[in-house]
Amino acid sequence: MDNNKHIIHMDQDAFFVSVELRKNPKLIGQPVIVGGGSDRGVVTSCSYEARKFGVHAAMPGRMAKQLCPQAIFVRGNMDDYSKASHEITQIIADRVPLFEKASIDEHYIDMTGMDKFFGCMKFASELRQTIIKETHLPISFGLSVNKTVSKIGTNECKPNGELEIPFPGVRNFLNPLAVHKIPGIGEATYKKLSEMGVRRIQTLAEIPKDLMFKILGQHGLALWQKANGIDLSNVVPYRERKSIGTQTTFENDSMDISKMKAILSGMVTNLAYELRSQQKLTACITVTIRYSNFETVTQQSRIPYTSLDSFLIAKAHDLFKTLYKKRMLLRLIGVKLSHLVSGFEQIGLYQTSEEEYDLYQAMDKVRNHYGIESVVKACIVKRPERDENGKVIKYNPRKKKADESEHPPASKKSRIRTFINTE
Repeated sequence: MDNNKHIIHMDQDAFFVSVELRKNPKLIGQPVIVGGGSDRGVVTSCSYEARKFGVHAAMPGRMAKQLCPQAIFVRGNMDDYSKASHEITQIIADRVPLFEKASIDEHYIDMTGMDKFFGCMKFASELRQTIIKETHLPISFGLSVNKTVSKIGTNECKPNGELEIPFPGVRNFLNPLAVHKIPGIGEATYKKLSEMGVRRIQTLAEIPKDLMFKILGQHGLALWQKANGIDLSNVVPYRERKSIGTQTTFENDSMDISKMKAILSGMVTNLAYELRSQQKLTACITVTIRYSNFETVTQQSRIPYTSLDSFLIAKAHDLFKTLYKKRMLLRLIGVKLSHLVSGFEQIGLYQTSEEEYDLYQAMDKVRNHYGIESVVKACIVKRPERDENGKVIKYNPRKKKADESEHPPASKKSRIRTFINTE
């Protein structure tokens, strides 16, 4: 453990609800729930007044209504939350030397070495007051020697609080806390630890690390380190212009609109899968086309943070419709997702049902196991060949092998390129 580090973890208190209260002050003090209003909806966020009744994020809306009948349900607006997030990020960026935007509502700030000029706790407290004054949004922070302890400290002092855990007091702070308060412990891991009789962080810290490795592998070793207040991960500098994209140059120029839309759908599907696998969300989509005369045009749109295929595909099609103005052949088409941040999709926004989100997760599991092309959109699948009578020609691997031995296919270089930009 490096006792010379000073890491601040700042996290908004019930961020989505706080933005709604800023828009409508009449809701202050009321049990407010964002999302979950429909029968199949899921709670995205809830006020601390609603949490007193047992309501929490990711809970089905029906259950939330039963626990808190007087709750006020508000339909979420991700665009408003994105704008509020940018406000806070800009305030932090103007005042600190190094920070990481961990998600839409939390930041890590590395103040190591700055304690020589002024107190880190004093600076963090003044920064917090500045954010509250300029955005009218509540925020809490924890200050300690690494990211893990600082994050746990933030969660312990919420709502609207601040807490410093100096190096000598790290173990005394962590030991009495419930083990599920360690970041990275999900339901399955917590159940396994509970069956072992491990319910406090101190108990986990006292287990031999070799035994933890045998039980939970590398994940168990990482949890043992966190229980002992050890976290060697650095604050990763935030870059607003991160992007991921892909583009295709056609073998033959084309003006088949349905083909272009199918290709766009396939591109966006793969990029959205890439986002979810990296636990990222995008706030900007860009579509590029190049005509046969090499004229290249681009159109982009700022969007609420998301990683949903359906939402991004619809946006890509809208941008393509806006771009393609000339009745000319196209030689290239591309799509890029930018302004990436770490985070997970908020169920219930965009009228996205829990079933649809579960479908995305199920498809991602299949792709992880069998490859990215194992599950694709029906619109991008090549139609089966038919004979002169219109019947589908059945696939015959033996015939294909014989044909290939007589006429070996010409090797073609792939002209599809995926790129990641961090400039």
